[in-house]
Amino acid sequence: MKWCLVASLLTVLTSSQGILTTLSQTNGKYKYDYATIPFLAEVLKLIVSCVFLWRERKKSPPLKMTTDWKTVRLFPIPSVIYLIHNNVQFATLMYVDTSTYQIMGNLKIVTTGILFRLFLKKKLSNLQWMAIVLLAVGTTTSQVKGCGEASCDSLFSAPIQGYMLGSLSACLSALAGVYTEFLMKKNNDSLYWQNIQLYTFGAIFNMARLVTDDFRGGFENGPWWQRLFNGYSITTWLVVLNLGSTGLLVSWLMKYADNIVKVYSTSMAMLLTMVLSVFLFSFKPTLQLFLGIIICMMSLHMYFAPPNMLVDMPSTIKPDPESLVDVPVDRKTDS
Repeated sequence: MKWCLVASLLTVLTSSQGILTTLSQTNGKYKYDYATIPFLAEVLKLIVSCVFLWRERKKSPPLKMTTDWKTVRLFPIPSVIYLIHNNVQFATLMYVDTSTYQIMGNLKIVTTGILFRLFLKKKLSNLQWMAIVLLAVGTTTSQVKGCGEASCDSLFSAPIQGYMLGSLSACLSALAGVYTEFLMKKNNDSLYWQNIQLYTFGAIFNMARLVTDDFRGGFENGPWWQRLFNGYSITTWLVVLNLGSTGLLVSWLMKYADNIVKVYSTSMAMLLTMVLSVFLFSFKPTLQLFLGIIICMMSLHMYFAPPNMLVDMPSTIKPDPESLVDVPVDRKTDS
């Protein structure tokens, strides 16, 4: 199936995202303005979508492209949600450490399933709900360090504000994904036309962030467009290309698959990143990592496998007509 190939490619690209970002650093620091990466990625996605829409209009019959304001005005909402999410993310990190934040981020797996059911009216079987919970448990297990380490204690010692903000961050992330899927499936508009609307507003909001950073910094380094490509290297451009490609793949999955497929792709990407880090960055594998991978693979099988592969269905055996014995029945007559 096409969505399997797209999901697999998304897993590979997402796993390489963190690795490329790390490699783009120089002596542990960014020589470029990291805020320019999402902006250029949005512009890249916008250009690619425009090219594909132009090709689609030449080859296909007239495409459906809804242009009424009632529909268009819905497309800035995901950008607004992500903007709020990013601010909540930074606020959360003021109260909890990075390890705790990553573990709490796995709540979005379960919240995505809940919002998926509530807003999109998609019914999940009991086995699929168990698989989603298992996925959250598996990803969390892979991230937990040894209990003798200080980070294990910090998981349960953060202030209540940290847990509340972390939970809100997970809910906002899930809400943005589910709402985007709602938009993509709301009508039969061309995927590329819908992408153009999404990425236009995405580029505008990211540009607004760059302008805001300029005002906060008092234009110390000049306006953002003058330093847009400062410090860029080949690896930095690969980060932009990677981020843009993953965004296009996610929009395809939202249109033709669903949010749960995306959640599995990103979760498997996280595990793949950990495995690759063993070879690239001398990351020491832990027992928790292996257990997490096993649990996540079980969850993957439980969610997508046909029910008859998961549960032994009782076989119905047709009786042999020759083996049937007629049993005489006494009929009592009324006296």
